Amino acid sequence: MMLRHLLKLIWKRKSRNMMLSLEILLAFVVVFAIAAFALRSYQLYRMPTGFSYQDVWSASLNARNEGGIEADPLIYDKFRQSLKALPEVQEVGFSSFPVYQSSNWTSEFTLREGKRKFVSNLFQISDEFPAVVNMTLAEGRWFSRADDGAAERPVVINRRLAQKLFDGKPALGQVFSENEDDPKKALKQFKVVGVVEEFRSQGEFMSPPNFMLVRHQTGAGEGGLEAIQLKVRPGTPRTFEAALNRQLKLVRNDWSYTISPLADMRTSMIKTQTIPLTVLAVIAAFLLVMVAFGLFGVLWQNTTQRIPEIGLRRAIGADSGHIYGQIIVEQMLLSSGAMAIALLLLVQLPLTGALGDSLNWTVFLMAAALSAGVIYLLSLLCSLYPGWRAARLSPTQALHYE
Repeated sequence: MMLRHLLKLIWKRKSRNMMLSLEILLAFVVVFAIAAFALRSYQLYRMPTGFSYQDVWSASLNARNEGGIEADPLIYDKFRQSLKALPEVQEVGFSSFPVYQSSNWTSEFTLREGKRKFVSNLFQISDEFPAVVNMTLAEGRWFSRADDGAAERPVVINRRLAQKLFDGKPALGQVFSENEDDPKKALKQFKVVGVVEEFRSQGEFMSPPNFMLVRHQTGAGEGGLEAIQLKVRPGTPRTFEAALNRQLKLVRNDWSYTISPLADMRTSMIKTQTIPLTVLAVIAAFLLVMVAFGLFGVLWQNTTQRIPEIGLRRAIGADSGHIYGQIIVEQMLLSSGAMAIALLLLVQLPLTGALGDSLNWTVFLMAAALSAGVIYLLSLLCSLYPGWRAARLSPTQALHYE
């Protein structure tokens, strides 16, 4: 009965409460957006990247000569032999670009069966690369010298791409071709030889993409591998950079090299990727302070306008606790109504899949609960003093208030 009475009071003052409800609704939407972004970032951070960065160093090659790295077909063996001569180096691998960088390479492919087209991220690697970064296969095998001269280039795909393309069917042995803009060029054929659970080259905050690891073929005219990944002995000091640079210069003195441990590259990448979240958090904090001031002011005004009503309730026997509780509960009900309307609008996003995995149901429900908690806490704090002030009024003061 008490709840029904409070709802009637709120409805009778609907014109006065409209702006307050709209303010709460907008604040909830903003808090929800930032909470969803933060929770999705945390969700991504907890997912495996598919490779290890510990005790791995990266050296990017900046080839200045005409023809680039591929101008010398033996360049990879020269680098490998030279670098493995260093006592700190355990294994040497190559990749199309370094991990923990914002580099991306995508292409369109067509399945042989059914002519189905799909787009995937590509990452060319040497045979040694998986061992350098401790990658683990879920199915099949890695590349090897046995693949030299194969009509179909071997590839290892991630589980996400395997499920999308083959829907539970075995992925190993499946063949597809890369689409070419020039119809005169022969289509490049690829064959799946292995599956990994995940690979995210840009690190912990990269959304899981369709990914394809392609074996590099020296001299195939597809561009060189521009990053060397080195597995080094545990505890290798930062001073190793100077020795590594000297060894690289012994192979090609006319090139420049960018050298860094993957751990440092990871730290730098995470800092860069968390800047937007930090900025949004500052904006949200400022907005919530503004909303709090506005909410407090409106509640103060509403309480002041209701002093005669409060005096009448006190005169017929209502104690200060009931008055205090009424002010707070009314504000909570008003906040609940505004948030319910906001959720009816926001729930369309995961239902329609408009934002894809960025707003999955786990993120949506957690963001909704967190945002509701923030708004309820804000409403409670803003209503405490106006409610306390109203509860302290004596019936005589309230009935004679003008």
